[in-house]
Amino acid sequence: MLALAGCSGTPEAPDETAGWTVERLYGEARDAMKERDWQKAIKYLEKLEARFPYGRYAQQAQLDVAWAHWKYDERAAAIAAIDRFVKLYPNHEALDYAYYLKGLIYFSENAGLFAILSDPDLAERDPKAGRDAYAAFREVVTRFPDSKYAADAAARMRYLVNSLARHEVHVARYYMKRGAYVAAANRAQAAVSNYPQAPALEEAIFILMRAYEALGLKDLRADAERVMRRNFPDSAYFKGPVKRDVAWWRIWDPDW
Repeated sequence: MLALAGCSGTPEAPDETAGWTVERLYGEARDAMKERDWQKAIKYLEKLEARFPYGRYAQQAQLDVAWAHWKYDERAAAIAAIDRFVKLYPNHEALDYAYYLKGLIYFSENAGLFAILSDPDLAERDPKAGRDAYAAFREVVTRFPDSKYAADAAARMRYLVNSLARHEVHVARYYMKRGAYVAAANRAQAAVSNYPQAPALEEAIFILMRAYEALGLKDLRADAERVMRRNFPDSAYFKGPVKRDVAWWRIWDPDW
């Protein structure tokens, strides 16, 4: 009976990669990536890392497996692979690419690359991924200014700053519409303090001004208006029937 029990299980299929050299494993993984067979590429790259943990192939495999995980929609695994690479090889010549790839992964989080291109406004999304993307791109720009990825990283940083500022303004606007004036003032102030060069600054200061007005904080309201008029003397927010309750929202929110 024991002998029969031992034979009842399904035998494991032989490992097709047994005996493969590191060169062959890496070559097969690259071929799988070219064919967009991300699952197969990940399998080969992970086998390579396990069998040949040292050398240039193992180092490159960690970056490639991060890319493959990302394309296979496994962003957490991709980020973990990059963080492991950065920890193991803090002086690697491809460190700029590692940070750049990390930024791209966070940049596309919850949307996918093509969705970002077709609907690039991050203002109403959770800003955490945007902040993480910004931090990764900043590593590229500040630590590797001559990197071939630096220019694109800088452009994405500018975009992210604008999007993060718009997010703060979007939340401040939400609070203003619901009469939560303290919360609105806090979010508008966060936009002013953290993103002073963003285009959304104009609306942030105006919301701050109106929130202080609603709270009866006359001195703070006067300070905000003074800043507003100095920086945006021709602002559309000063035009039209802004003195009446609610009417001023129509300047930038026709649906209100």
